[in-house]
Amino acid sequence: MTDIFKDATQSPEARADDLLSRMTLDEKIGQMHAVWLFLNENGEHNVRSDQFTGESDADTLRQMLGRGLGQITRPLGTRSIDPAEGVRALNALQKFMLEETRLGIPVMSHEECLSGLMIKGATLFPSALGYGATWNPELIEEVGKMIGEEARAVGCHQGLAPVLDVARDARWGRTEETFGEDPYLCGLMATHYVKGLQGEKRDLLATLKHYAGHSASEGGRNHAPVHMGWRELNDMFLLPFEMAVKLANAGSVMPAYHDIDNEPVHASRHLLTKVLREDWGFDGLIVADYVGVSLLYQHHGVASDEAEAAALSFNAGLDIELPGDDCAKDLEDAVKRGLLTEETINEIVKRVLVEKFRIGLFEKPYADDSAVTLQSEKAVDVAREVAEQSVVIVSNDGILPLSGQKKIAVIGPTADDPLALLGDYSFPVHLIHNDEEEEIGNVITPLAGLKELIGDKVEITYARGCNILDERKAGAPVFPGDVDDSTSLEQASSLSTRLDMIPDAVAAAEEADVAIVCVGDLSGIFQTGTVGEGSDVDTLRLPAVQQELLDAVVATGKPVIVVLSSGRPYNLGGLEDKLAAQVMTFFSGQQGGTALANVLTGAVEPSGRLTLSIPKSAGAAPYFYNHNFKSSGTPIARHFGSAYPFGHGLSYTDFAFTNLSLAEDQVDCESGEIRLSFTITNTGQRAGVAVPQLYVRDELASVVRPVKELKAFTRIALEAGQTGKVTFVVPTDMLCFTGPQGHRIVEPGQFELMVGASSGDIRLKTKVALTGSLHTLARDWRMVSKTEIS
Repeated sequence: MTDIFKDATQSPEARADDLLSRMTLDEKIGQMHAVWLFLNENGEHNVRSDQFTGESDADTLRQMLGRGLGQITRPLGTRSIDPAEGVRALNALQKFMLEETRLGIPVMSHEECLSGLMIKGATLFPSALGYGATWNPELIEEVGKMIGEEARAVGCHQGLAPVLDVARDARWGRTEETFGEDPYLCGLMATHYVKGLQGEKRDLLATLKHYAGHSASEGGRNHAPVHMGWRELNDMFLLPFEMAVKLANAGSVMPAYHDIDNEPVHASRHLLTKVLREDWGFDGLIVADYVGVSLLYQHHGVASDEAEAAALSFNAGLDIELPGDDCAKDLEDAVKRGLLTEETINEIVKRVLVEKFRIGLFEKPYADDSAVTLQSEKAVDVAREVAEQSVVIVSNDGILPLSGQKKIAVIGPTADDPLALLGDYSFPVHLIHNDEEEEIGNVITPLAGLKELIGDKVEITYARGCNILDERKAGAPVFPGDVDDSTSLEQASSLSTRLDMIPDAVAAAEEADVAIVCVGDLSGIFQTGTVGEGSDVDTLRLPAVQQELLDAVVATGKPVIVVLSSGRPYNLGGLEDKLAAQVMTFFSGQQGGTALANVLTGAVEPSGRLTLSIPKSAGAAPYFYNHNFKSSGTPIARHFGSAYPFGHGLSYTDFAFTNLSLAEDQVDCESGEIRLSFTITNTGQRAGVAVPQLYVRDELASVVRPVKELKAFTRIALEAGQTGKVTFVVPTDMLCFTGPQGHRIVEPGQFELMVGASSGDIRLKTKVALTGSLHTLARDWRMVSKTEIS
């Protein structure tokens, strides 16, 4: 008779119960953590040794693996390894697990996949800020699908993306990993990314991170404490996670490193169990952020040692410690000390086993090393389309699209540096932290893109102008705990101070009809770059001497187009009004240069819109469009606001918004829908793409509400002279907020409806009244608006 757990016709729950009943405590604990190894196809694996992992000899490693293992950490994404070889090495580990452990439980593999699968040779997509700037959720679903196909091909079962943090402070290095500053847009983009990545079967788990509020840290500093009440947390920072859990059936969630009101998220039973599992119905796996459990005793000081830290996290709701077994190795000690019960361990391990059965891991434990497909034509096409749709024309005096110029000077440190087009969780950039390099020949830079498209018609010259970093190298100065007192620590800047290349750039500009100056960031984690995880700043001035370069080129009097490739918005030293045009591309991925050239020349119509307001200065941070009325101070602070706010972006044509109408000006509070229609006419001389946006303001509420909130948006392509009718259908549930009792409610009353081209460019206004009595939302409330276009 076949054991129940080996019978694929049985339910995942029944198989998990049967297998669990056969396991020792050691074997159960093995399923509750990962190991970070350098895998070898001959089976001689080595533990990765750095600040994230400890060291282990071969006999100890074999003994540990013999008990079974929950996950293997980044088997192909830790170092530069041929994908087929990496698959064979992963299969070797899987063979050991199946054939040389007592119960033969296969291991899950996870990889990073924020801007593409983070392994050698995978497609390099734009950064998440670029995803957001498309305002095209369906396209981002295609991104998820393409990344999912590459992940499945190499035996990956869980991808550590997307990032649902709502951007709040541009100084924060991880701003580049977010979709933007609006919770609804972040939630919608994440929902579609998750749907694409996981597929209908959810046989590859997406991981929602960093749960939650990570982007609202003190001063925009990585890991710093977060100070906010439940209402703000729920309405602004939890909403995207709630949407992705309920609408996309997300398979995994990763808690964040920080503490909220002095409670570390990795130890918060309220957030990990009460909200996530009980209130929302989440049924997947909660996995720790790397070393997040050990930080409970190393940094937060809420646990005395590894065993207590592990007990705190697993009692709170954690399922698997990543990336290794820093604290999980001490779980048996935690049980002996009465800090954690075996009953709780059983509940956790059952969830892990159920997921392994549900994704079909027992039936298909191996990947086919002969069938690894990366960089498919479809994936590269999607990467280019995202890059094109994310280009934002911030300002334009008419010089764009380029036409009639005979000589163009392409200037700047990001003009011909492939790494300047890639975010911190792209494989080539991430390797810098390990002092390794990766081939980047498939990345098309702005210079290469322009030469390819118009180089036979226009003379293009190039001058670097300056460096951002003279040397890219690993090694952040210090981490908390490395020094006794971080408040008096003196750290030298790694930014370049060289000015000797500026004269050549000035000469190139003087000889050209127009200068395209490419400036911005070099992304890199832990201060290997100017933005990215752990690369936070205290200024929004362009890094290094890029401002001096820009000043000198503008001083020539030649028309200057600035192209900003970055992970955050930057100020341009007061030159904004002196530029012929300003363009933002964020990190545009391997097709970024082609996409930029297509948009600058008008081969592709610009349609990108900002999902981050550009603060007037670092002193204005944090600034976001959906602020409260009194956020500007009294009297209004001079530095408050944004000249280029959320939703802003220009086209090469003009659009008129007219004929606003409401189906009903009174709608039932509990069950109604607001149907708002208007027409958009392309009044210019060429085709274009409009991105109409609907904002709502609650005029009278029981708690303070934002001045406006995004509730619907769409993209509509119109030929010159063409008119389209847009109807937004907004369920009244979407006018909810967290009320005085801590629950989502919808109150009757008057709401202002604003239709515009951006949050700061409102074209049409009307009002609707919600009637009836106060309504408390059920678990499955209506979270998404609909759009009809004719």
